[in-house]
Amino acid sequence: MISMQHIFLRREDNLILDDVSLQVNKGENWVILGRNGSGKTTLLEMMTGYLFPSKGRIEVLGNVYGQCDIREVRKEIGYISPTLLEKMSLTDPIWEVVATGAYAFLRFYQDIPAEVKEKSIQLLKDMNLGGLVDHPLGTLSQGERKKVMLARCLMGNPKLLIMDEPCAGLDLFEREKMLVEIDQLRQRDITVVYVTHHVEEIVPLFTHVALIKDGKLAGAGPKEQVLTKEMIKRTYEIPVELEWDNGRPWIKVTSGG
Repeated sequence: MISMQHIFLRREDNLILDDVSLQVNKGENWVILGRNGSGKTTLLEMMTGYLFPSKGRIEVLGNVYGQCDIREVRKEIGYISPTLLEKMSLTDPIWEVVATGAYAFLRFYQDIPAEVKEKSIQLLKDMNLGGLVDHPLGTLSQGERKKVMLARCLMGNPKLLIMDEPCAGLDLFEREKMLVEIDQLRQRDITVVYVTHHVEEIVPLFTHVALIKDGKLAGAGPKEQVLTKEMIKRTYEIPVELEWDNGRPWIKVTSGG
């Protein structure tokens, strides 16, 4: 699904990514963890073809970047980012916001086919937003808006879904509701790559973890093998205790060295 081999990114004298190699196979769902500025979002921008490495090879869905039409590849990729939500019209009804995902539009300026509207409404019902389909996007809570953006991504039946901190800014209640919807992606034939700062967002959907530190890959593989208290301390430089509960990790910061 995604192959990134020996990726380097240099900006002037700064080495942003330093020989990063990552392989995401079909049937795997990955979380990328790391401190602020470690290179997490940069990796996502490379996966979606919005940023190119200084050196290295990127292949996504069988397409080698630099040898393909990236606009065509993006049609098979759903991408959720904070900047995308900011570009949507707050006055449009949410069913229409979701429907734009079928065409990768930001807004409609022509009639919307009935079958597209029906699919949009069904996706919103699936996310327990069926009673709000005609409400303007601006009237929804932050958590509800993010669920709308997830539904919008699914309109295009993507093979790959890339999510950049979709729970950022949500309170505990809204975050847990959003994570329920994300975990439901297990029922779909889709590969997910998810960036977060928070270990506890690794719901059972996710099978693998990549830890990034200072632009380098600190560890990558099955989540319970990679996500240990030793690896967390090495990546974040903070001692923790780690517990697993039904495929979901929880950490507690300790005072030990």
